Order: sequence, then structure tokens, then C-alpha cells
Amino acid sequence: MKVLITGGRGQLAQAFQKFLEEKGLEYKALSREELDIGNFETVLATVRSFAPQVIINCAAYNQVDKAEEDFPQAFRVNALGPYNLFLAAAEVKAFLIHFSTDYVFSGEKGDFYREEDHPEPINKYGLSKCLGEKALKEAEDCLLFRVSWLFGEGKQNFLAKVLSWARQRETLYIAYDEFSIPTYTETVARISWLAFEKGLRGLFHLASNDFCSRLEWAKFFLKVAGISRRVVPVPASYFNLPAKRPFFSALSSEKLQKELQVNLPPWQEEVQKFVKRPLQNILS
Repeated sequence: MKVLITGGRGQLAQAFQKFLEEKGLEYKALSREELDIGNFETVLATVRSFAPQVIINCAAYNQVDKAEEDFPQAFRVNALGPYNLFLAAAEVKAFLIHFSTDYVFSGEKGDFYREEDHPEPINKYGLSKCLGEKALKEAEDCLLFRVSWLFGEGKQNFLAKVLSWARQRETLYIAYDEFSIPTYTETVARISWLAFEKGLRGLFHLASNDFCSRLEWAKFFLKVAGISRRVVPVPASYFNLPAKRPFFSALSSEKLQKELQVNLPPWQEEVQKFVKRPLQNILS
């Protein structure tokens, strides 16, 4: 089996590469510079040339605030890109695995979001990811996973930012009124591949068990990492960011756990597993 991974330098793609190496599977991971998924001709030529049985789309425009002013690029990567991959996958009869986000929801439900809940994005990043989901609505050989607050090796996640801030200052200001579920990239790679092997199709939520605030997440990470800093709780509005964030966007993974007969670990356990790695690797 051959696997094509897009967005090859991102944290989720790195987790998939490690996972596939351990399974002894052949793969090709292409960076944004090597494969622009917003260009259909390039995507089709690449897929025809490599002829994968599985395409894992880890490419994403995930700069939430920048998307407010650069929506055309967010749309190109997050909406047009998945559609291009869907068309190319159909050409070579490949299976497509794609990832969306909890930010397709408004955060106003007041309870865990399930697969049947109607998306209502409140920022342009969430809108672009929502449009990407719709682009795959007719796909038969496809798995679509919504994930939340991803963390893994690399700089593009909240824990990497917390570590960077802790290296620069003694006092950290963290939002106490944003809630979701931190989810480890290595778990996403393992569980999504298991779902593929079990023959699952369609939309599933894939997040750790239990939810928390950004404040709880940051304090737990610093404690486990043995880093002592003063942490000041502030409302999210304190940062005056361009894009609104959902207040409570926790995803229920009950459907996926039932289908696979697995129990996803709590986020605390995932953070502890992550911190066992040398901290310098987090920012590699």
C-alpha cells in the first residue's frame, strides 16, 4: 500500500509519518511548497504519478486571525484543496482521509457537539473549513474527521506557544473562558488509520475525552513539564484578536468510540505522554 500525505511539514503530517514508518508502509509526504493542493492540475499530476491507495490531507491554512483578512487563501487551501484531492482520488480510486475542526461550530450550544449538529462558524477560518467539508459531501471513499485543539511536535500549536512564552517571561496571561478538548496528533494518526482499516466511511469527531479551558490546559502542561511561571487568568477578549473564537466547542467522540470499540484517553494523559519527549523537540 502506498500513502500520499499532504502538508508534510505540519504537526499532524509528522505524526502520520512516524506512524506509517512503524507500520512499515510506503508513503510520500509533500510539503506546501512541493504540492499546492489549491492547484488542481498539480494535484492531479502528483496523484497520477505516485498512484497512492490512500491520500491523507494534512494540509491546512490554520492561521485563524490572518484568515479574517486573507480569506481567499484560506478558501484556496481549506475548501478548494479538499475538493481537488477528492477529484484526484476518484481518478486513481484512492481513499481520502481529511481533517476539519471544532471551529465550524459557533460554541453557543452549551453542550458537546455531535456529528449531526449543524455547523455555524463565527470566523472566516471556520467558514473555510466548513466549505471544505461540503466539498466532500458526495465522496464515497472518504473519512472526514473533526478534531480540536491539536498538539504535537512543531510550532503551530498552543503548547508550543505556551513554552515559547515561558522562555521569554515570568508571567503568562491565559484565557479562562474558552473551552474545548486538547487532542494529541499521535492519537489522531493511530485512531483515524484504525477507522480506515475497519472500513468506516463518512464524518466522525475525533478528540480526547473530557474538556478544559485554555487556562487549565496551560497550567497542567507547565506543571507536568516542571516549569514554574505565574499564570494570570484573563478573558479571551483581553487579547483583542481579529477572529472570534467559539466559547465552548468540545466535540463528542462517542460515535467513533462505539464504532471502533475503543476508549479515547483523557487529555491529561495525552499531555503527559507528550511531555515525556525532550521539550526542545516541541519547537523543532
